[in-house]
Amino acid sequence: MKPTIKQALLSLWLCAGAANAALPVDVESALAKAGVPASALAAAILPVDGGPAVLLENATRPMNPASTMKLVTTWSALNLLGPAYSWKTQLLSDTPVANGVLNGPLYLRGSGDPKLTFERMWLLVRELRAAGVSEIRGDLVLDRSAFRLPVSTSAFDDDSDEAGQPYLVTPDALVSNFGSVRLMLRSDGSTVRATLEPALDALRLDSSVKLAAGASCAGWKDGVQLRLDDAGQSARVSVAGRFPADCAGDRYFAVLDARSYTASLFRSLWQEQGGRFSGQVRDGVTPPQARLLATSISPPLTEAVRDINKFSNNLMARQLFLTLGATSPDPAGDTAAAADARVRGWLQQQGLNMAELHLENGAGLSRVERISAEHLGRMLVSAYRSPLAPEFISSLPIVGIDGTMKKRLKDEAGAAHIKTGTLKDVRAVAGYVRDQQGRDWVVVALLNHPKAPGAMPVLDALLRWVATRSSTEIAALRH
Repeated sequence: MKPTIKQALLSLWLCAGAANAALPVDVESALAKAGVPASALAAAILPVDGGPAVLLENATRPMNPASTMKLVTTWSALNLLGPAYSWKTQLLSDTPVANGVLNGPLYLRGSGDPKLTFERMWLLVRELRAAGVSEIRGDLVLDRSAFRLPVSTSAFDDDSDEAGQPYLVTPDALVSNFGSVRLMLRSDGSTVRATLEPALDALRLDSSVKLAAGASCAGWKDGVQLRLDDAGQSARVSVAGRFPADCAGDRYFAVLDARSYTASLFRSLWQEQGGRFSGQVRDGVTPPQARLLATSISPPLTEAVRDINKFSNNLMARQLFLTLGATSPDPAGDTAAAADARVRGWLQQQGLNMAELHLENGAGLSRVERISAEHLGRMLVSAYRSPLAPEFISSLPIVGIDGTMKKRLKDEAGAAHIKTGTLKDVRAVAGYVRDQQGRDWVVVALLNHPKAPGAMPVLDALLRWVATRSSTEIAALRH
């Protein structure tokens, strides 16, 4: 029976799709070795000039991108907020200061600064002292109204047995110092000393760590147990076990929520600098007539984008995502929903209609966020051709040199700028790779499978294949 025209066209389309989906042999071998089916991998290789893709493997399928979703957030922010955007954290009062005494409330107003560090908080407090305030008899009012978040927001379950992981700190308009504390263990030949930095008045440290004579400092973490008992506005940190002699070890953890942490940090720094405080801590909104006493201005957005992409900082990415909602023309209601609408709307204006895109927090720290490899790749092509390309591309880890790619592809060091993504059943890479003839390609690979943790070589094989081939060889994948 002679085929109809429709059947012939369908046959040609299927053949073209099959040829286009052919993976490099090195990648197929890596998949087989990892025991992962090709159906679990979505990949795209696209020329940066906007021409036809040379590889589209499951590329339209919605996939969990893990932290490569940060590329969507940071690229959108650079365009919507501008590379010079900065956050302000302010101290204000609607009561005059008399003889160094503030008899009314002191308002600490946040704007969602993703990097309000210990050092910057110290300088903010110092500026308040320089403004002539030595005693606060009113309340410390925390103005966290910049972000409107659902009360029932649940924390991300990372399937870890370790409590207090800093990367799980939840966003807040007044989060400070990444919500983290450093446990410092130091020993000599006879004693072990445990301290917390910063020394927050809301934390109590109980240490029963003993000296382990003859033990190696390299494995100190195996001998020390950390227990965190969070009581809401305060917490107890218990450290037990054995610690090697003549050793120094640090561990970072998070235990207080943003509100309690920031209040405690302010009180501790205020008292450290000789200030007196006899009021209470409460939430509130700064009145319009309040007078500015001190301000801390963040570094520009480009620095935040670099930290987010180089080191995959989840809290900073979530703060940035919410900032997009808080500064949107219509920020009313849920700030995260406003951010989602703003990002989606801007992408559509750029001709990127991502029907499958699902944003939860913009950081990729999610079980439900989704994007396709092709759409992520198309966005990266658009970014490459933008005037803001230098700021964006330079924020990505350089393979074999820095960030989350520092220890990978050492044999191809410097050949690519790649953002990584890691979750329990997800491994991902996305960015720009330069081939042997100096031509740049967008490469995206999203792998979703229970065996993903052992399939990192699959992604590295794809990146290496592009970096070690000529432009002609890469383009031949299309045929």
